[in-house]
Amino acid sequence: MSGLQPLSTPLKLVLMGTGEFALPPFRALLESEHTVAGVLTQPEKTGRGHHQHVNPIKEMAVQRGVPVFQPERVNRPEILDTLRSLQADAFIVAAYGQILKPELLAIPRLGAFNLHGSLLPRHRGAAPVQYSIWKGDRLTGVTMFQIEPALDSGPMVGKVETSIGDAETSGELMLRLAELSVPLTLQVVRKLADDTAVFETQDTSLVTLAPKIPREAGRIDWTKTCREVDCHVRAMQPWPKASSLLQRAGQPPLRCIIQQVVQVPEEQLSQQDQPSGTVIDFQGRPCVRTDDGWVEILRIQPDGRKSVDGRSFLNGYPLTSAGHFTNET
Repeated sequence: MSGLQPLSTPLKLVLMGTGEFALPPFRALLESEHTVAGVLTQPEKTGRGHHQHVNPIKEMAVQRGVPVFQPERVNRPEILDTLRSLQADAFIVAAYGQILKPELLAIPRLGAFNLHGSLLPRHRGAAPVQYSIWKGDRLTGVTMFQIEPALDSGPMVGKVETSIGDAETSGELMLRLAELSVPLTLQVVRKLADDTAVFETQDTSLVTLAPKIPREAGRIDWTKTCREVDCHVRAMQPWPKASSLLQRAGQPPLRCIIQQVVQVPEEQLSQQDQPSGTVIDFQGRPCVRTDDGWVEILRIQPDGRKSVDGRSFLNGYPLTSAGHFTNET
């Protein structure tokens, strides 16, 4: 924002978000010329031993003296009354985790605007960052759009693009997108304040969906191509993690979390024609057959054990003959 003229009328905002994706843009707004009248975030979850997990959004707001609200259900009448009393010009939303109903969306003067971790209309839904990697996208980004009752369908008011790294995981990409969203957020809010925002309708012919990922989606399908397996492994980190069941002769099945793979050059294993899922010890490296070639496992975590590199894994779990990765339990 350096070099820009001060706004004659900064906006009054309400921020709604939970988790690390919301932190950088919310911090930037809290430090901006705009007024943050309140922050809504999800109630803290209770872990083992009744220990409450820290909510970084709440902590950040409390440190700055901003009122924090943590409703179990944000659309309840008493919460709507509270939001009306804040008299906000706009709601800024990022990974909030609750559906916002039309009555709530109608409260702010300028509307409610969401930060979404993909280039809409591609990957509408709860898991856009994971799907961007899972589906092999080379390019992704963050879209800011005005929220409508339909899922992620509102007019777009700004985008930022970035390439996806060849080895980037969902967790790594999410943190990077969160930082990239900072200048986008400040720019859009400023345009809303001076009435210069441009609203672009989404092209419905380009819509793809990115629904919430279930735990079972982590199971690796070794009949996919090397690139598809690699994308799947990276997309499932940090959750639900890509996994497979190792079957070895004379040994009980071993569930393994596959953390990193890389395609083996074709000339190295071109003569090894085996069914998909076959795992072999190739020069001290665990290699698995896919639909169109072989991948080497670079990082792996056996069930109940620490993560190790592929060579160390073979030292602890030697393959005297070819094993096989399956999804059978």
